[in-house]
Amino acid sequence: MATELSVAEGALGRTASPVSALREATLTRRVVYSAMVVYALLFAAAAVVVYLSFQEQRLDLGDMAQAVWSTAHGHFLQVTTPSGHEVVRLGLHADPFLALFAPLWWLWPSPLLLLVVQAVAVASGVLPVYWLARKHLASERAAAHFAFIYLLFPATQYNALTDKTGPHPVSFAVPLILYAIWFLYTDRLLPFAVMALLAASTKEEIPIAIGCLGIWYAVRRGRRVAGAVIFALGTVATLVDLLLVIPHYSPTGHSPFAGRYAGIGGTPRGIAHTLVSDPLAFAHAVASWHKLVFVLLLFIPFLGLWALEPLILLCAIPELAVDLLSSEPLQTQIQGHYTAGILPFVLAATVLGTARLGRDPARVSFYALAAVALLMVVSPLIPAGADLADAQPSNPAHEAKSGALAAVPDDARVAASQEIAGYLSERRFISIFPFTHGARWIVVDERDTSYGGDEARFRRNMRRYEHDPRWREVYSARGIAVLRKR
Repeated sequence: MATELSVAEGALGRTASPVSALREATLTRRVVYSAMVVYALLFAAAAVVVYLSFQEQRLDLGDMAQAVWSTAHGHFLQVTTPSGHEVVRLGLHADPFLALFAPLWWLWPSPLLLLVVQAVAVASGVLPVYWLARKHLASERAAAHFAFIYLLFPATQYNALTDKTGPHPVSFAVPLILYAIWFLYTDRLLPFAVMALLAASTKEEIPIAIGCLGIWYAVRRGRRVAGAVIFALGTVATLVDLLLVIPHYSPTGHSPFAGRYAGIGGTPRGIAHTLVSDPLAFAHAVASWHKLVFVLLLFIPFLGLWALEPLILLCAIPELAVDLLSSEPLQTQIQGHYTAGILPFVLAATVLGTARLGRDPARVSFYALAAVALLMVVSPLIPAGADLADAQPSNPAHEAKSGALAAVPDDARVAASQEIAGYLSERRFISIFPFTHGARWIVVDERDTSYGGDEARFRRNMRRYEHDPRWREVYSARGIAVLRKR
């Protein structure tokens, strides 16, 4: 009780009475913790609605679900390519974090497991934000403001509910990095190491981002040896992922996403060469209005407070570079998981920078909260609400798709159109139609957007199998057809 009282007094100022200080601190804590629970339930429910409305796809829900299913059945992170060939997922991204879901899959064998756990995990990231602000700013109100800034910021929400693209291991890095920062801030190196290791297993560039925390730890906390070790381990881990792990497991010997960086060299070695021979290529890759808007949306709502703690902000550079140098427009949209390696560092830098400003932290944090609230118009909950009608079992489209899925045996080799394939990926082999590599069943939806509206192309591919005597149609409803090989 005495400890709680002293913390409350420090948080609310010496002029407040001890009893009122403790009462307000208790109320604030309850509000923040209750908000976390409501947030987790709300986003988990939204994820269920999106899933039941058949808005998910093979990429990325099906890919993640198959990797977990394979691991749970003794085939470590094995997935199939669109053409139906088996590969290990580590050849796509160094994200062995997915393997941790295998024991949970035995208890709940459904892709919904990944979606719900992701929503709950991201919601829990509010705790280290609240704790960090409460301890560093000595203001309960400022800590509560930062807690709601975290929950309301669109980048947080789109990591809790990666709209229509399914779960992503790197989204789990958001709360894990925040917990790692909290433990490092409080000099608890063992739990920091656990959180850092888990976060590093979510994607190849995350280890070096965490490693940069070692620079902050060495300078701000005076722990030079520990800071140097953290930086070295993080840097080495990312280099191992990029130069050894991904090339080893990739069928082509390099990352399948190298094409996104063709303008600056593509592969790690090519990028290093371009950096020396043509550094202006990097400026050309970054210079676009689309990318400028992305950066502004990520940083402006925090009112530049992050600039007052540049050593924490430094950690966001690896992920920011990966996004800005890419030619893929999705990587520079705030509505996605590509902000996962940026958000926690910007937020932590903002919290720590607020104290350096030397002004009332409650007032400053309130202004930042107001700025973030203005961006709520891009919340993923809005399109999820629109999907509610499609998620009803009585909906004709929902009924037709459910009937098609029920017609296919659980262990069958399947070729399916992109969108419905996300719901058939809990198996060893699946390909994307028109690839039918070894498939015994075909499930297609003529409205599948993966054909880009090219219905003529879809019909051409379908006629090949409808007129093939080796195949027969066993189900048809509302443009969805199921064919079985005789």
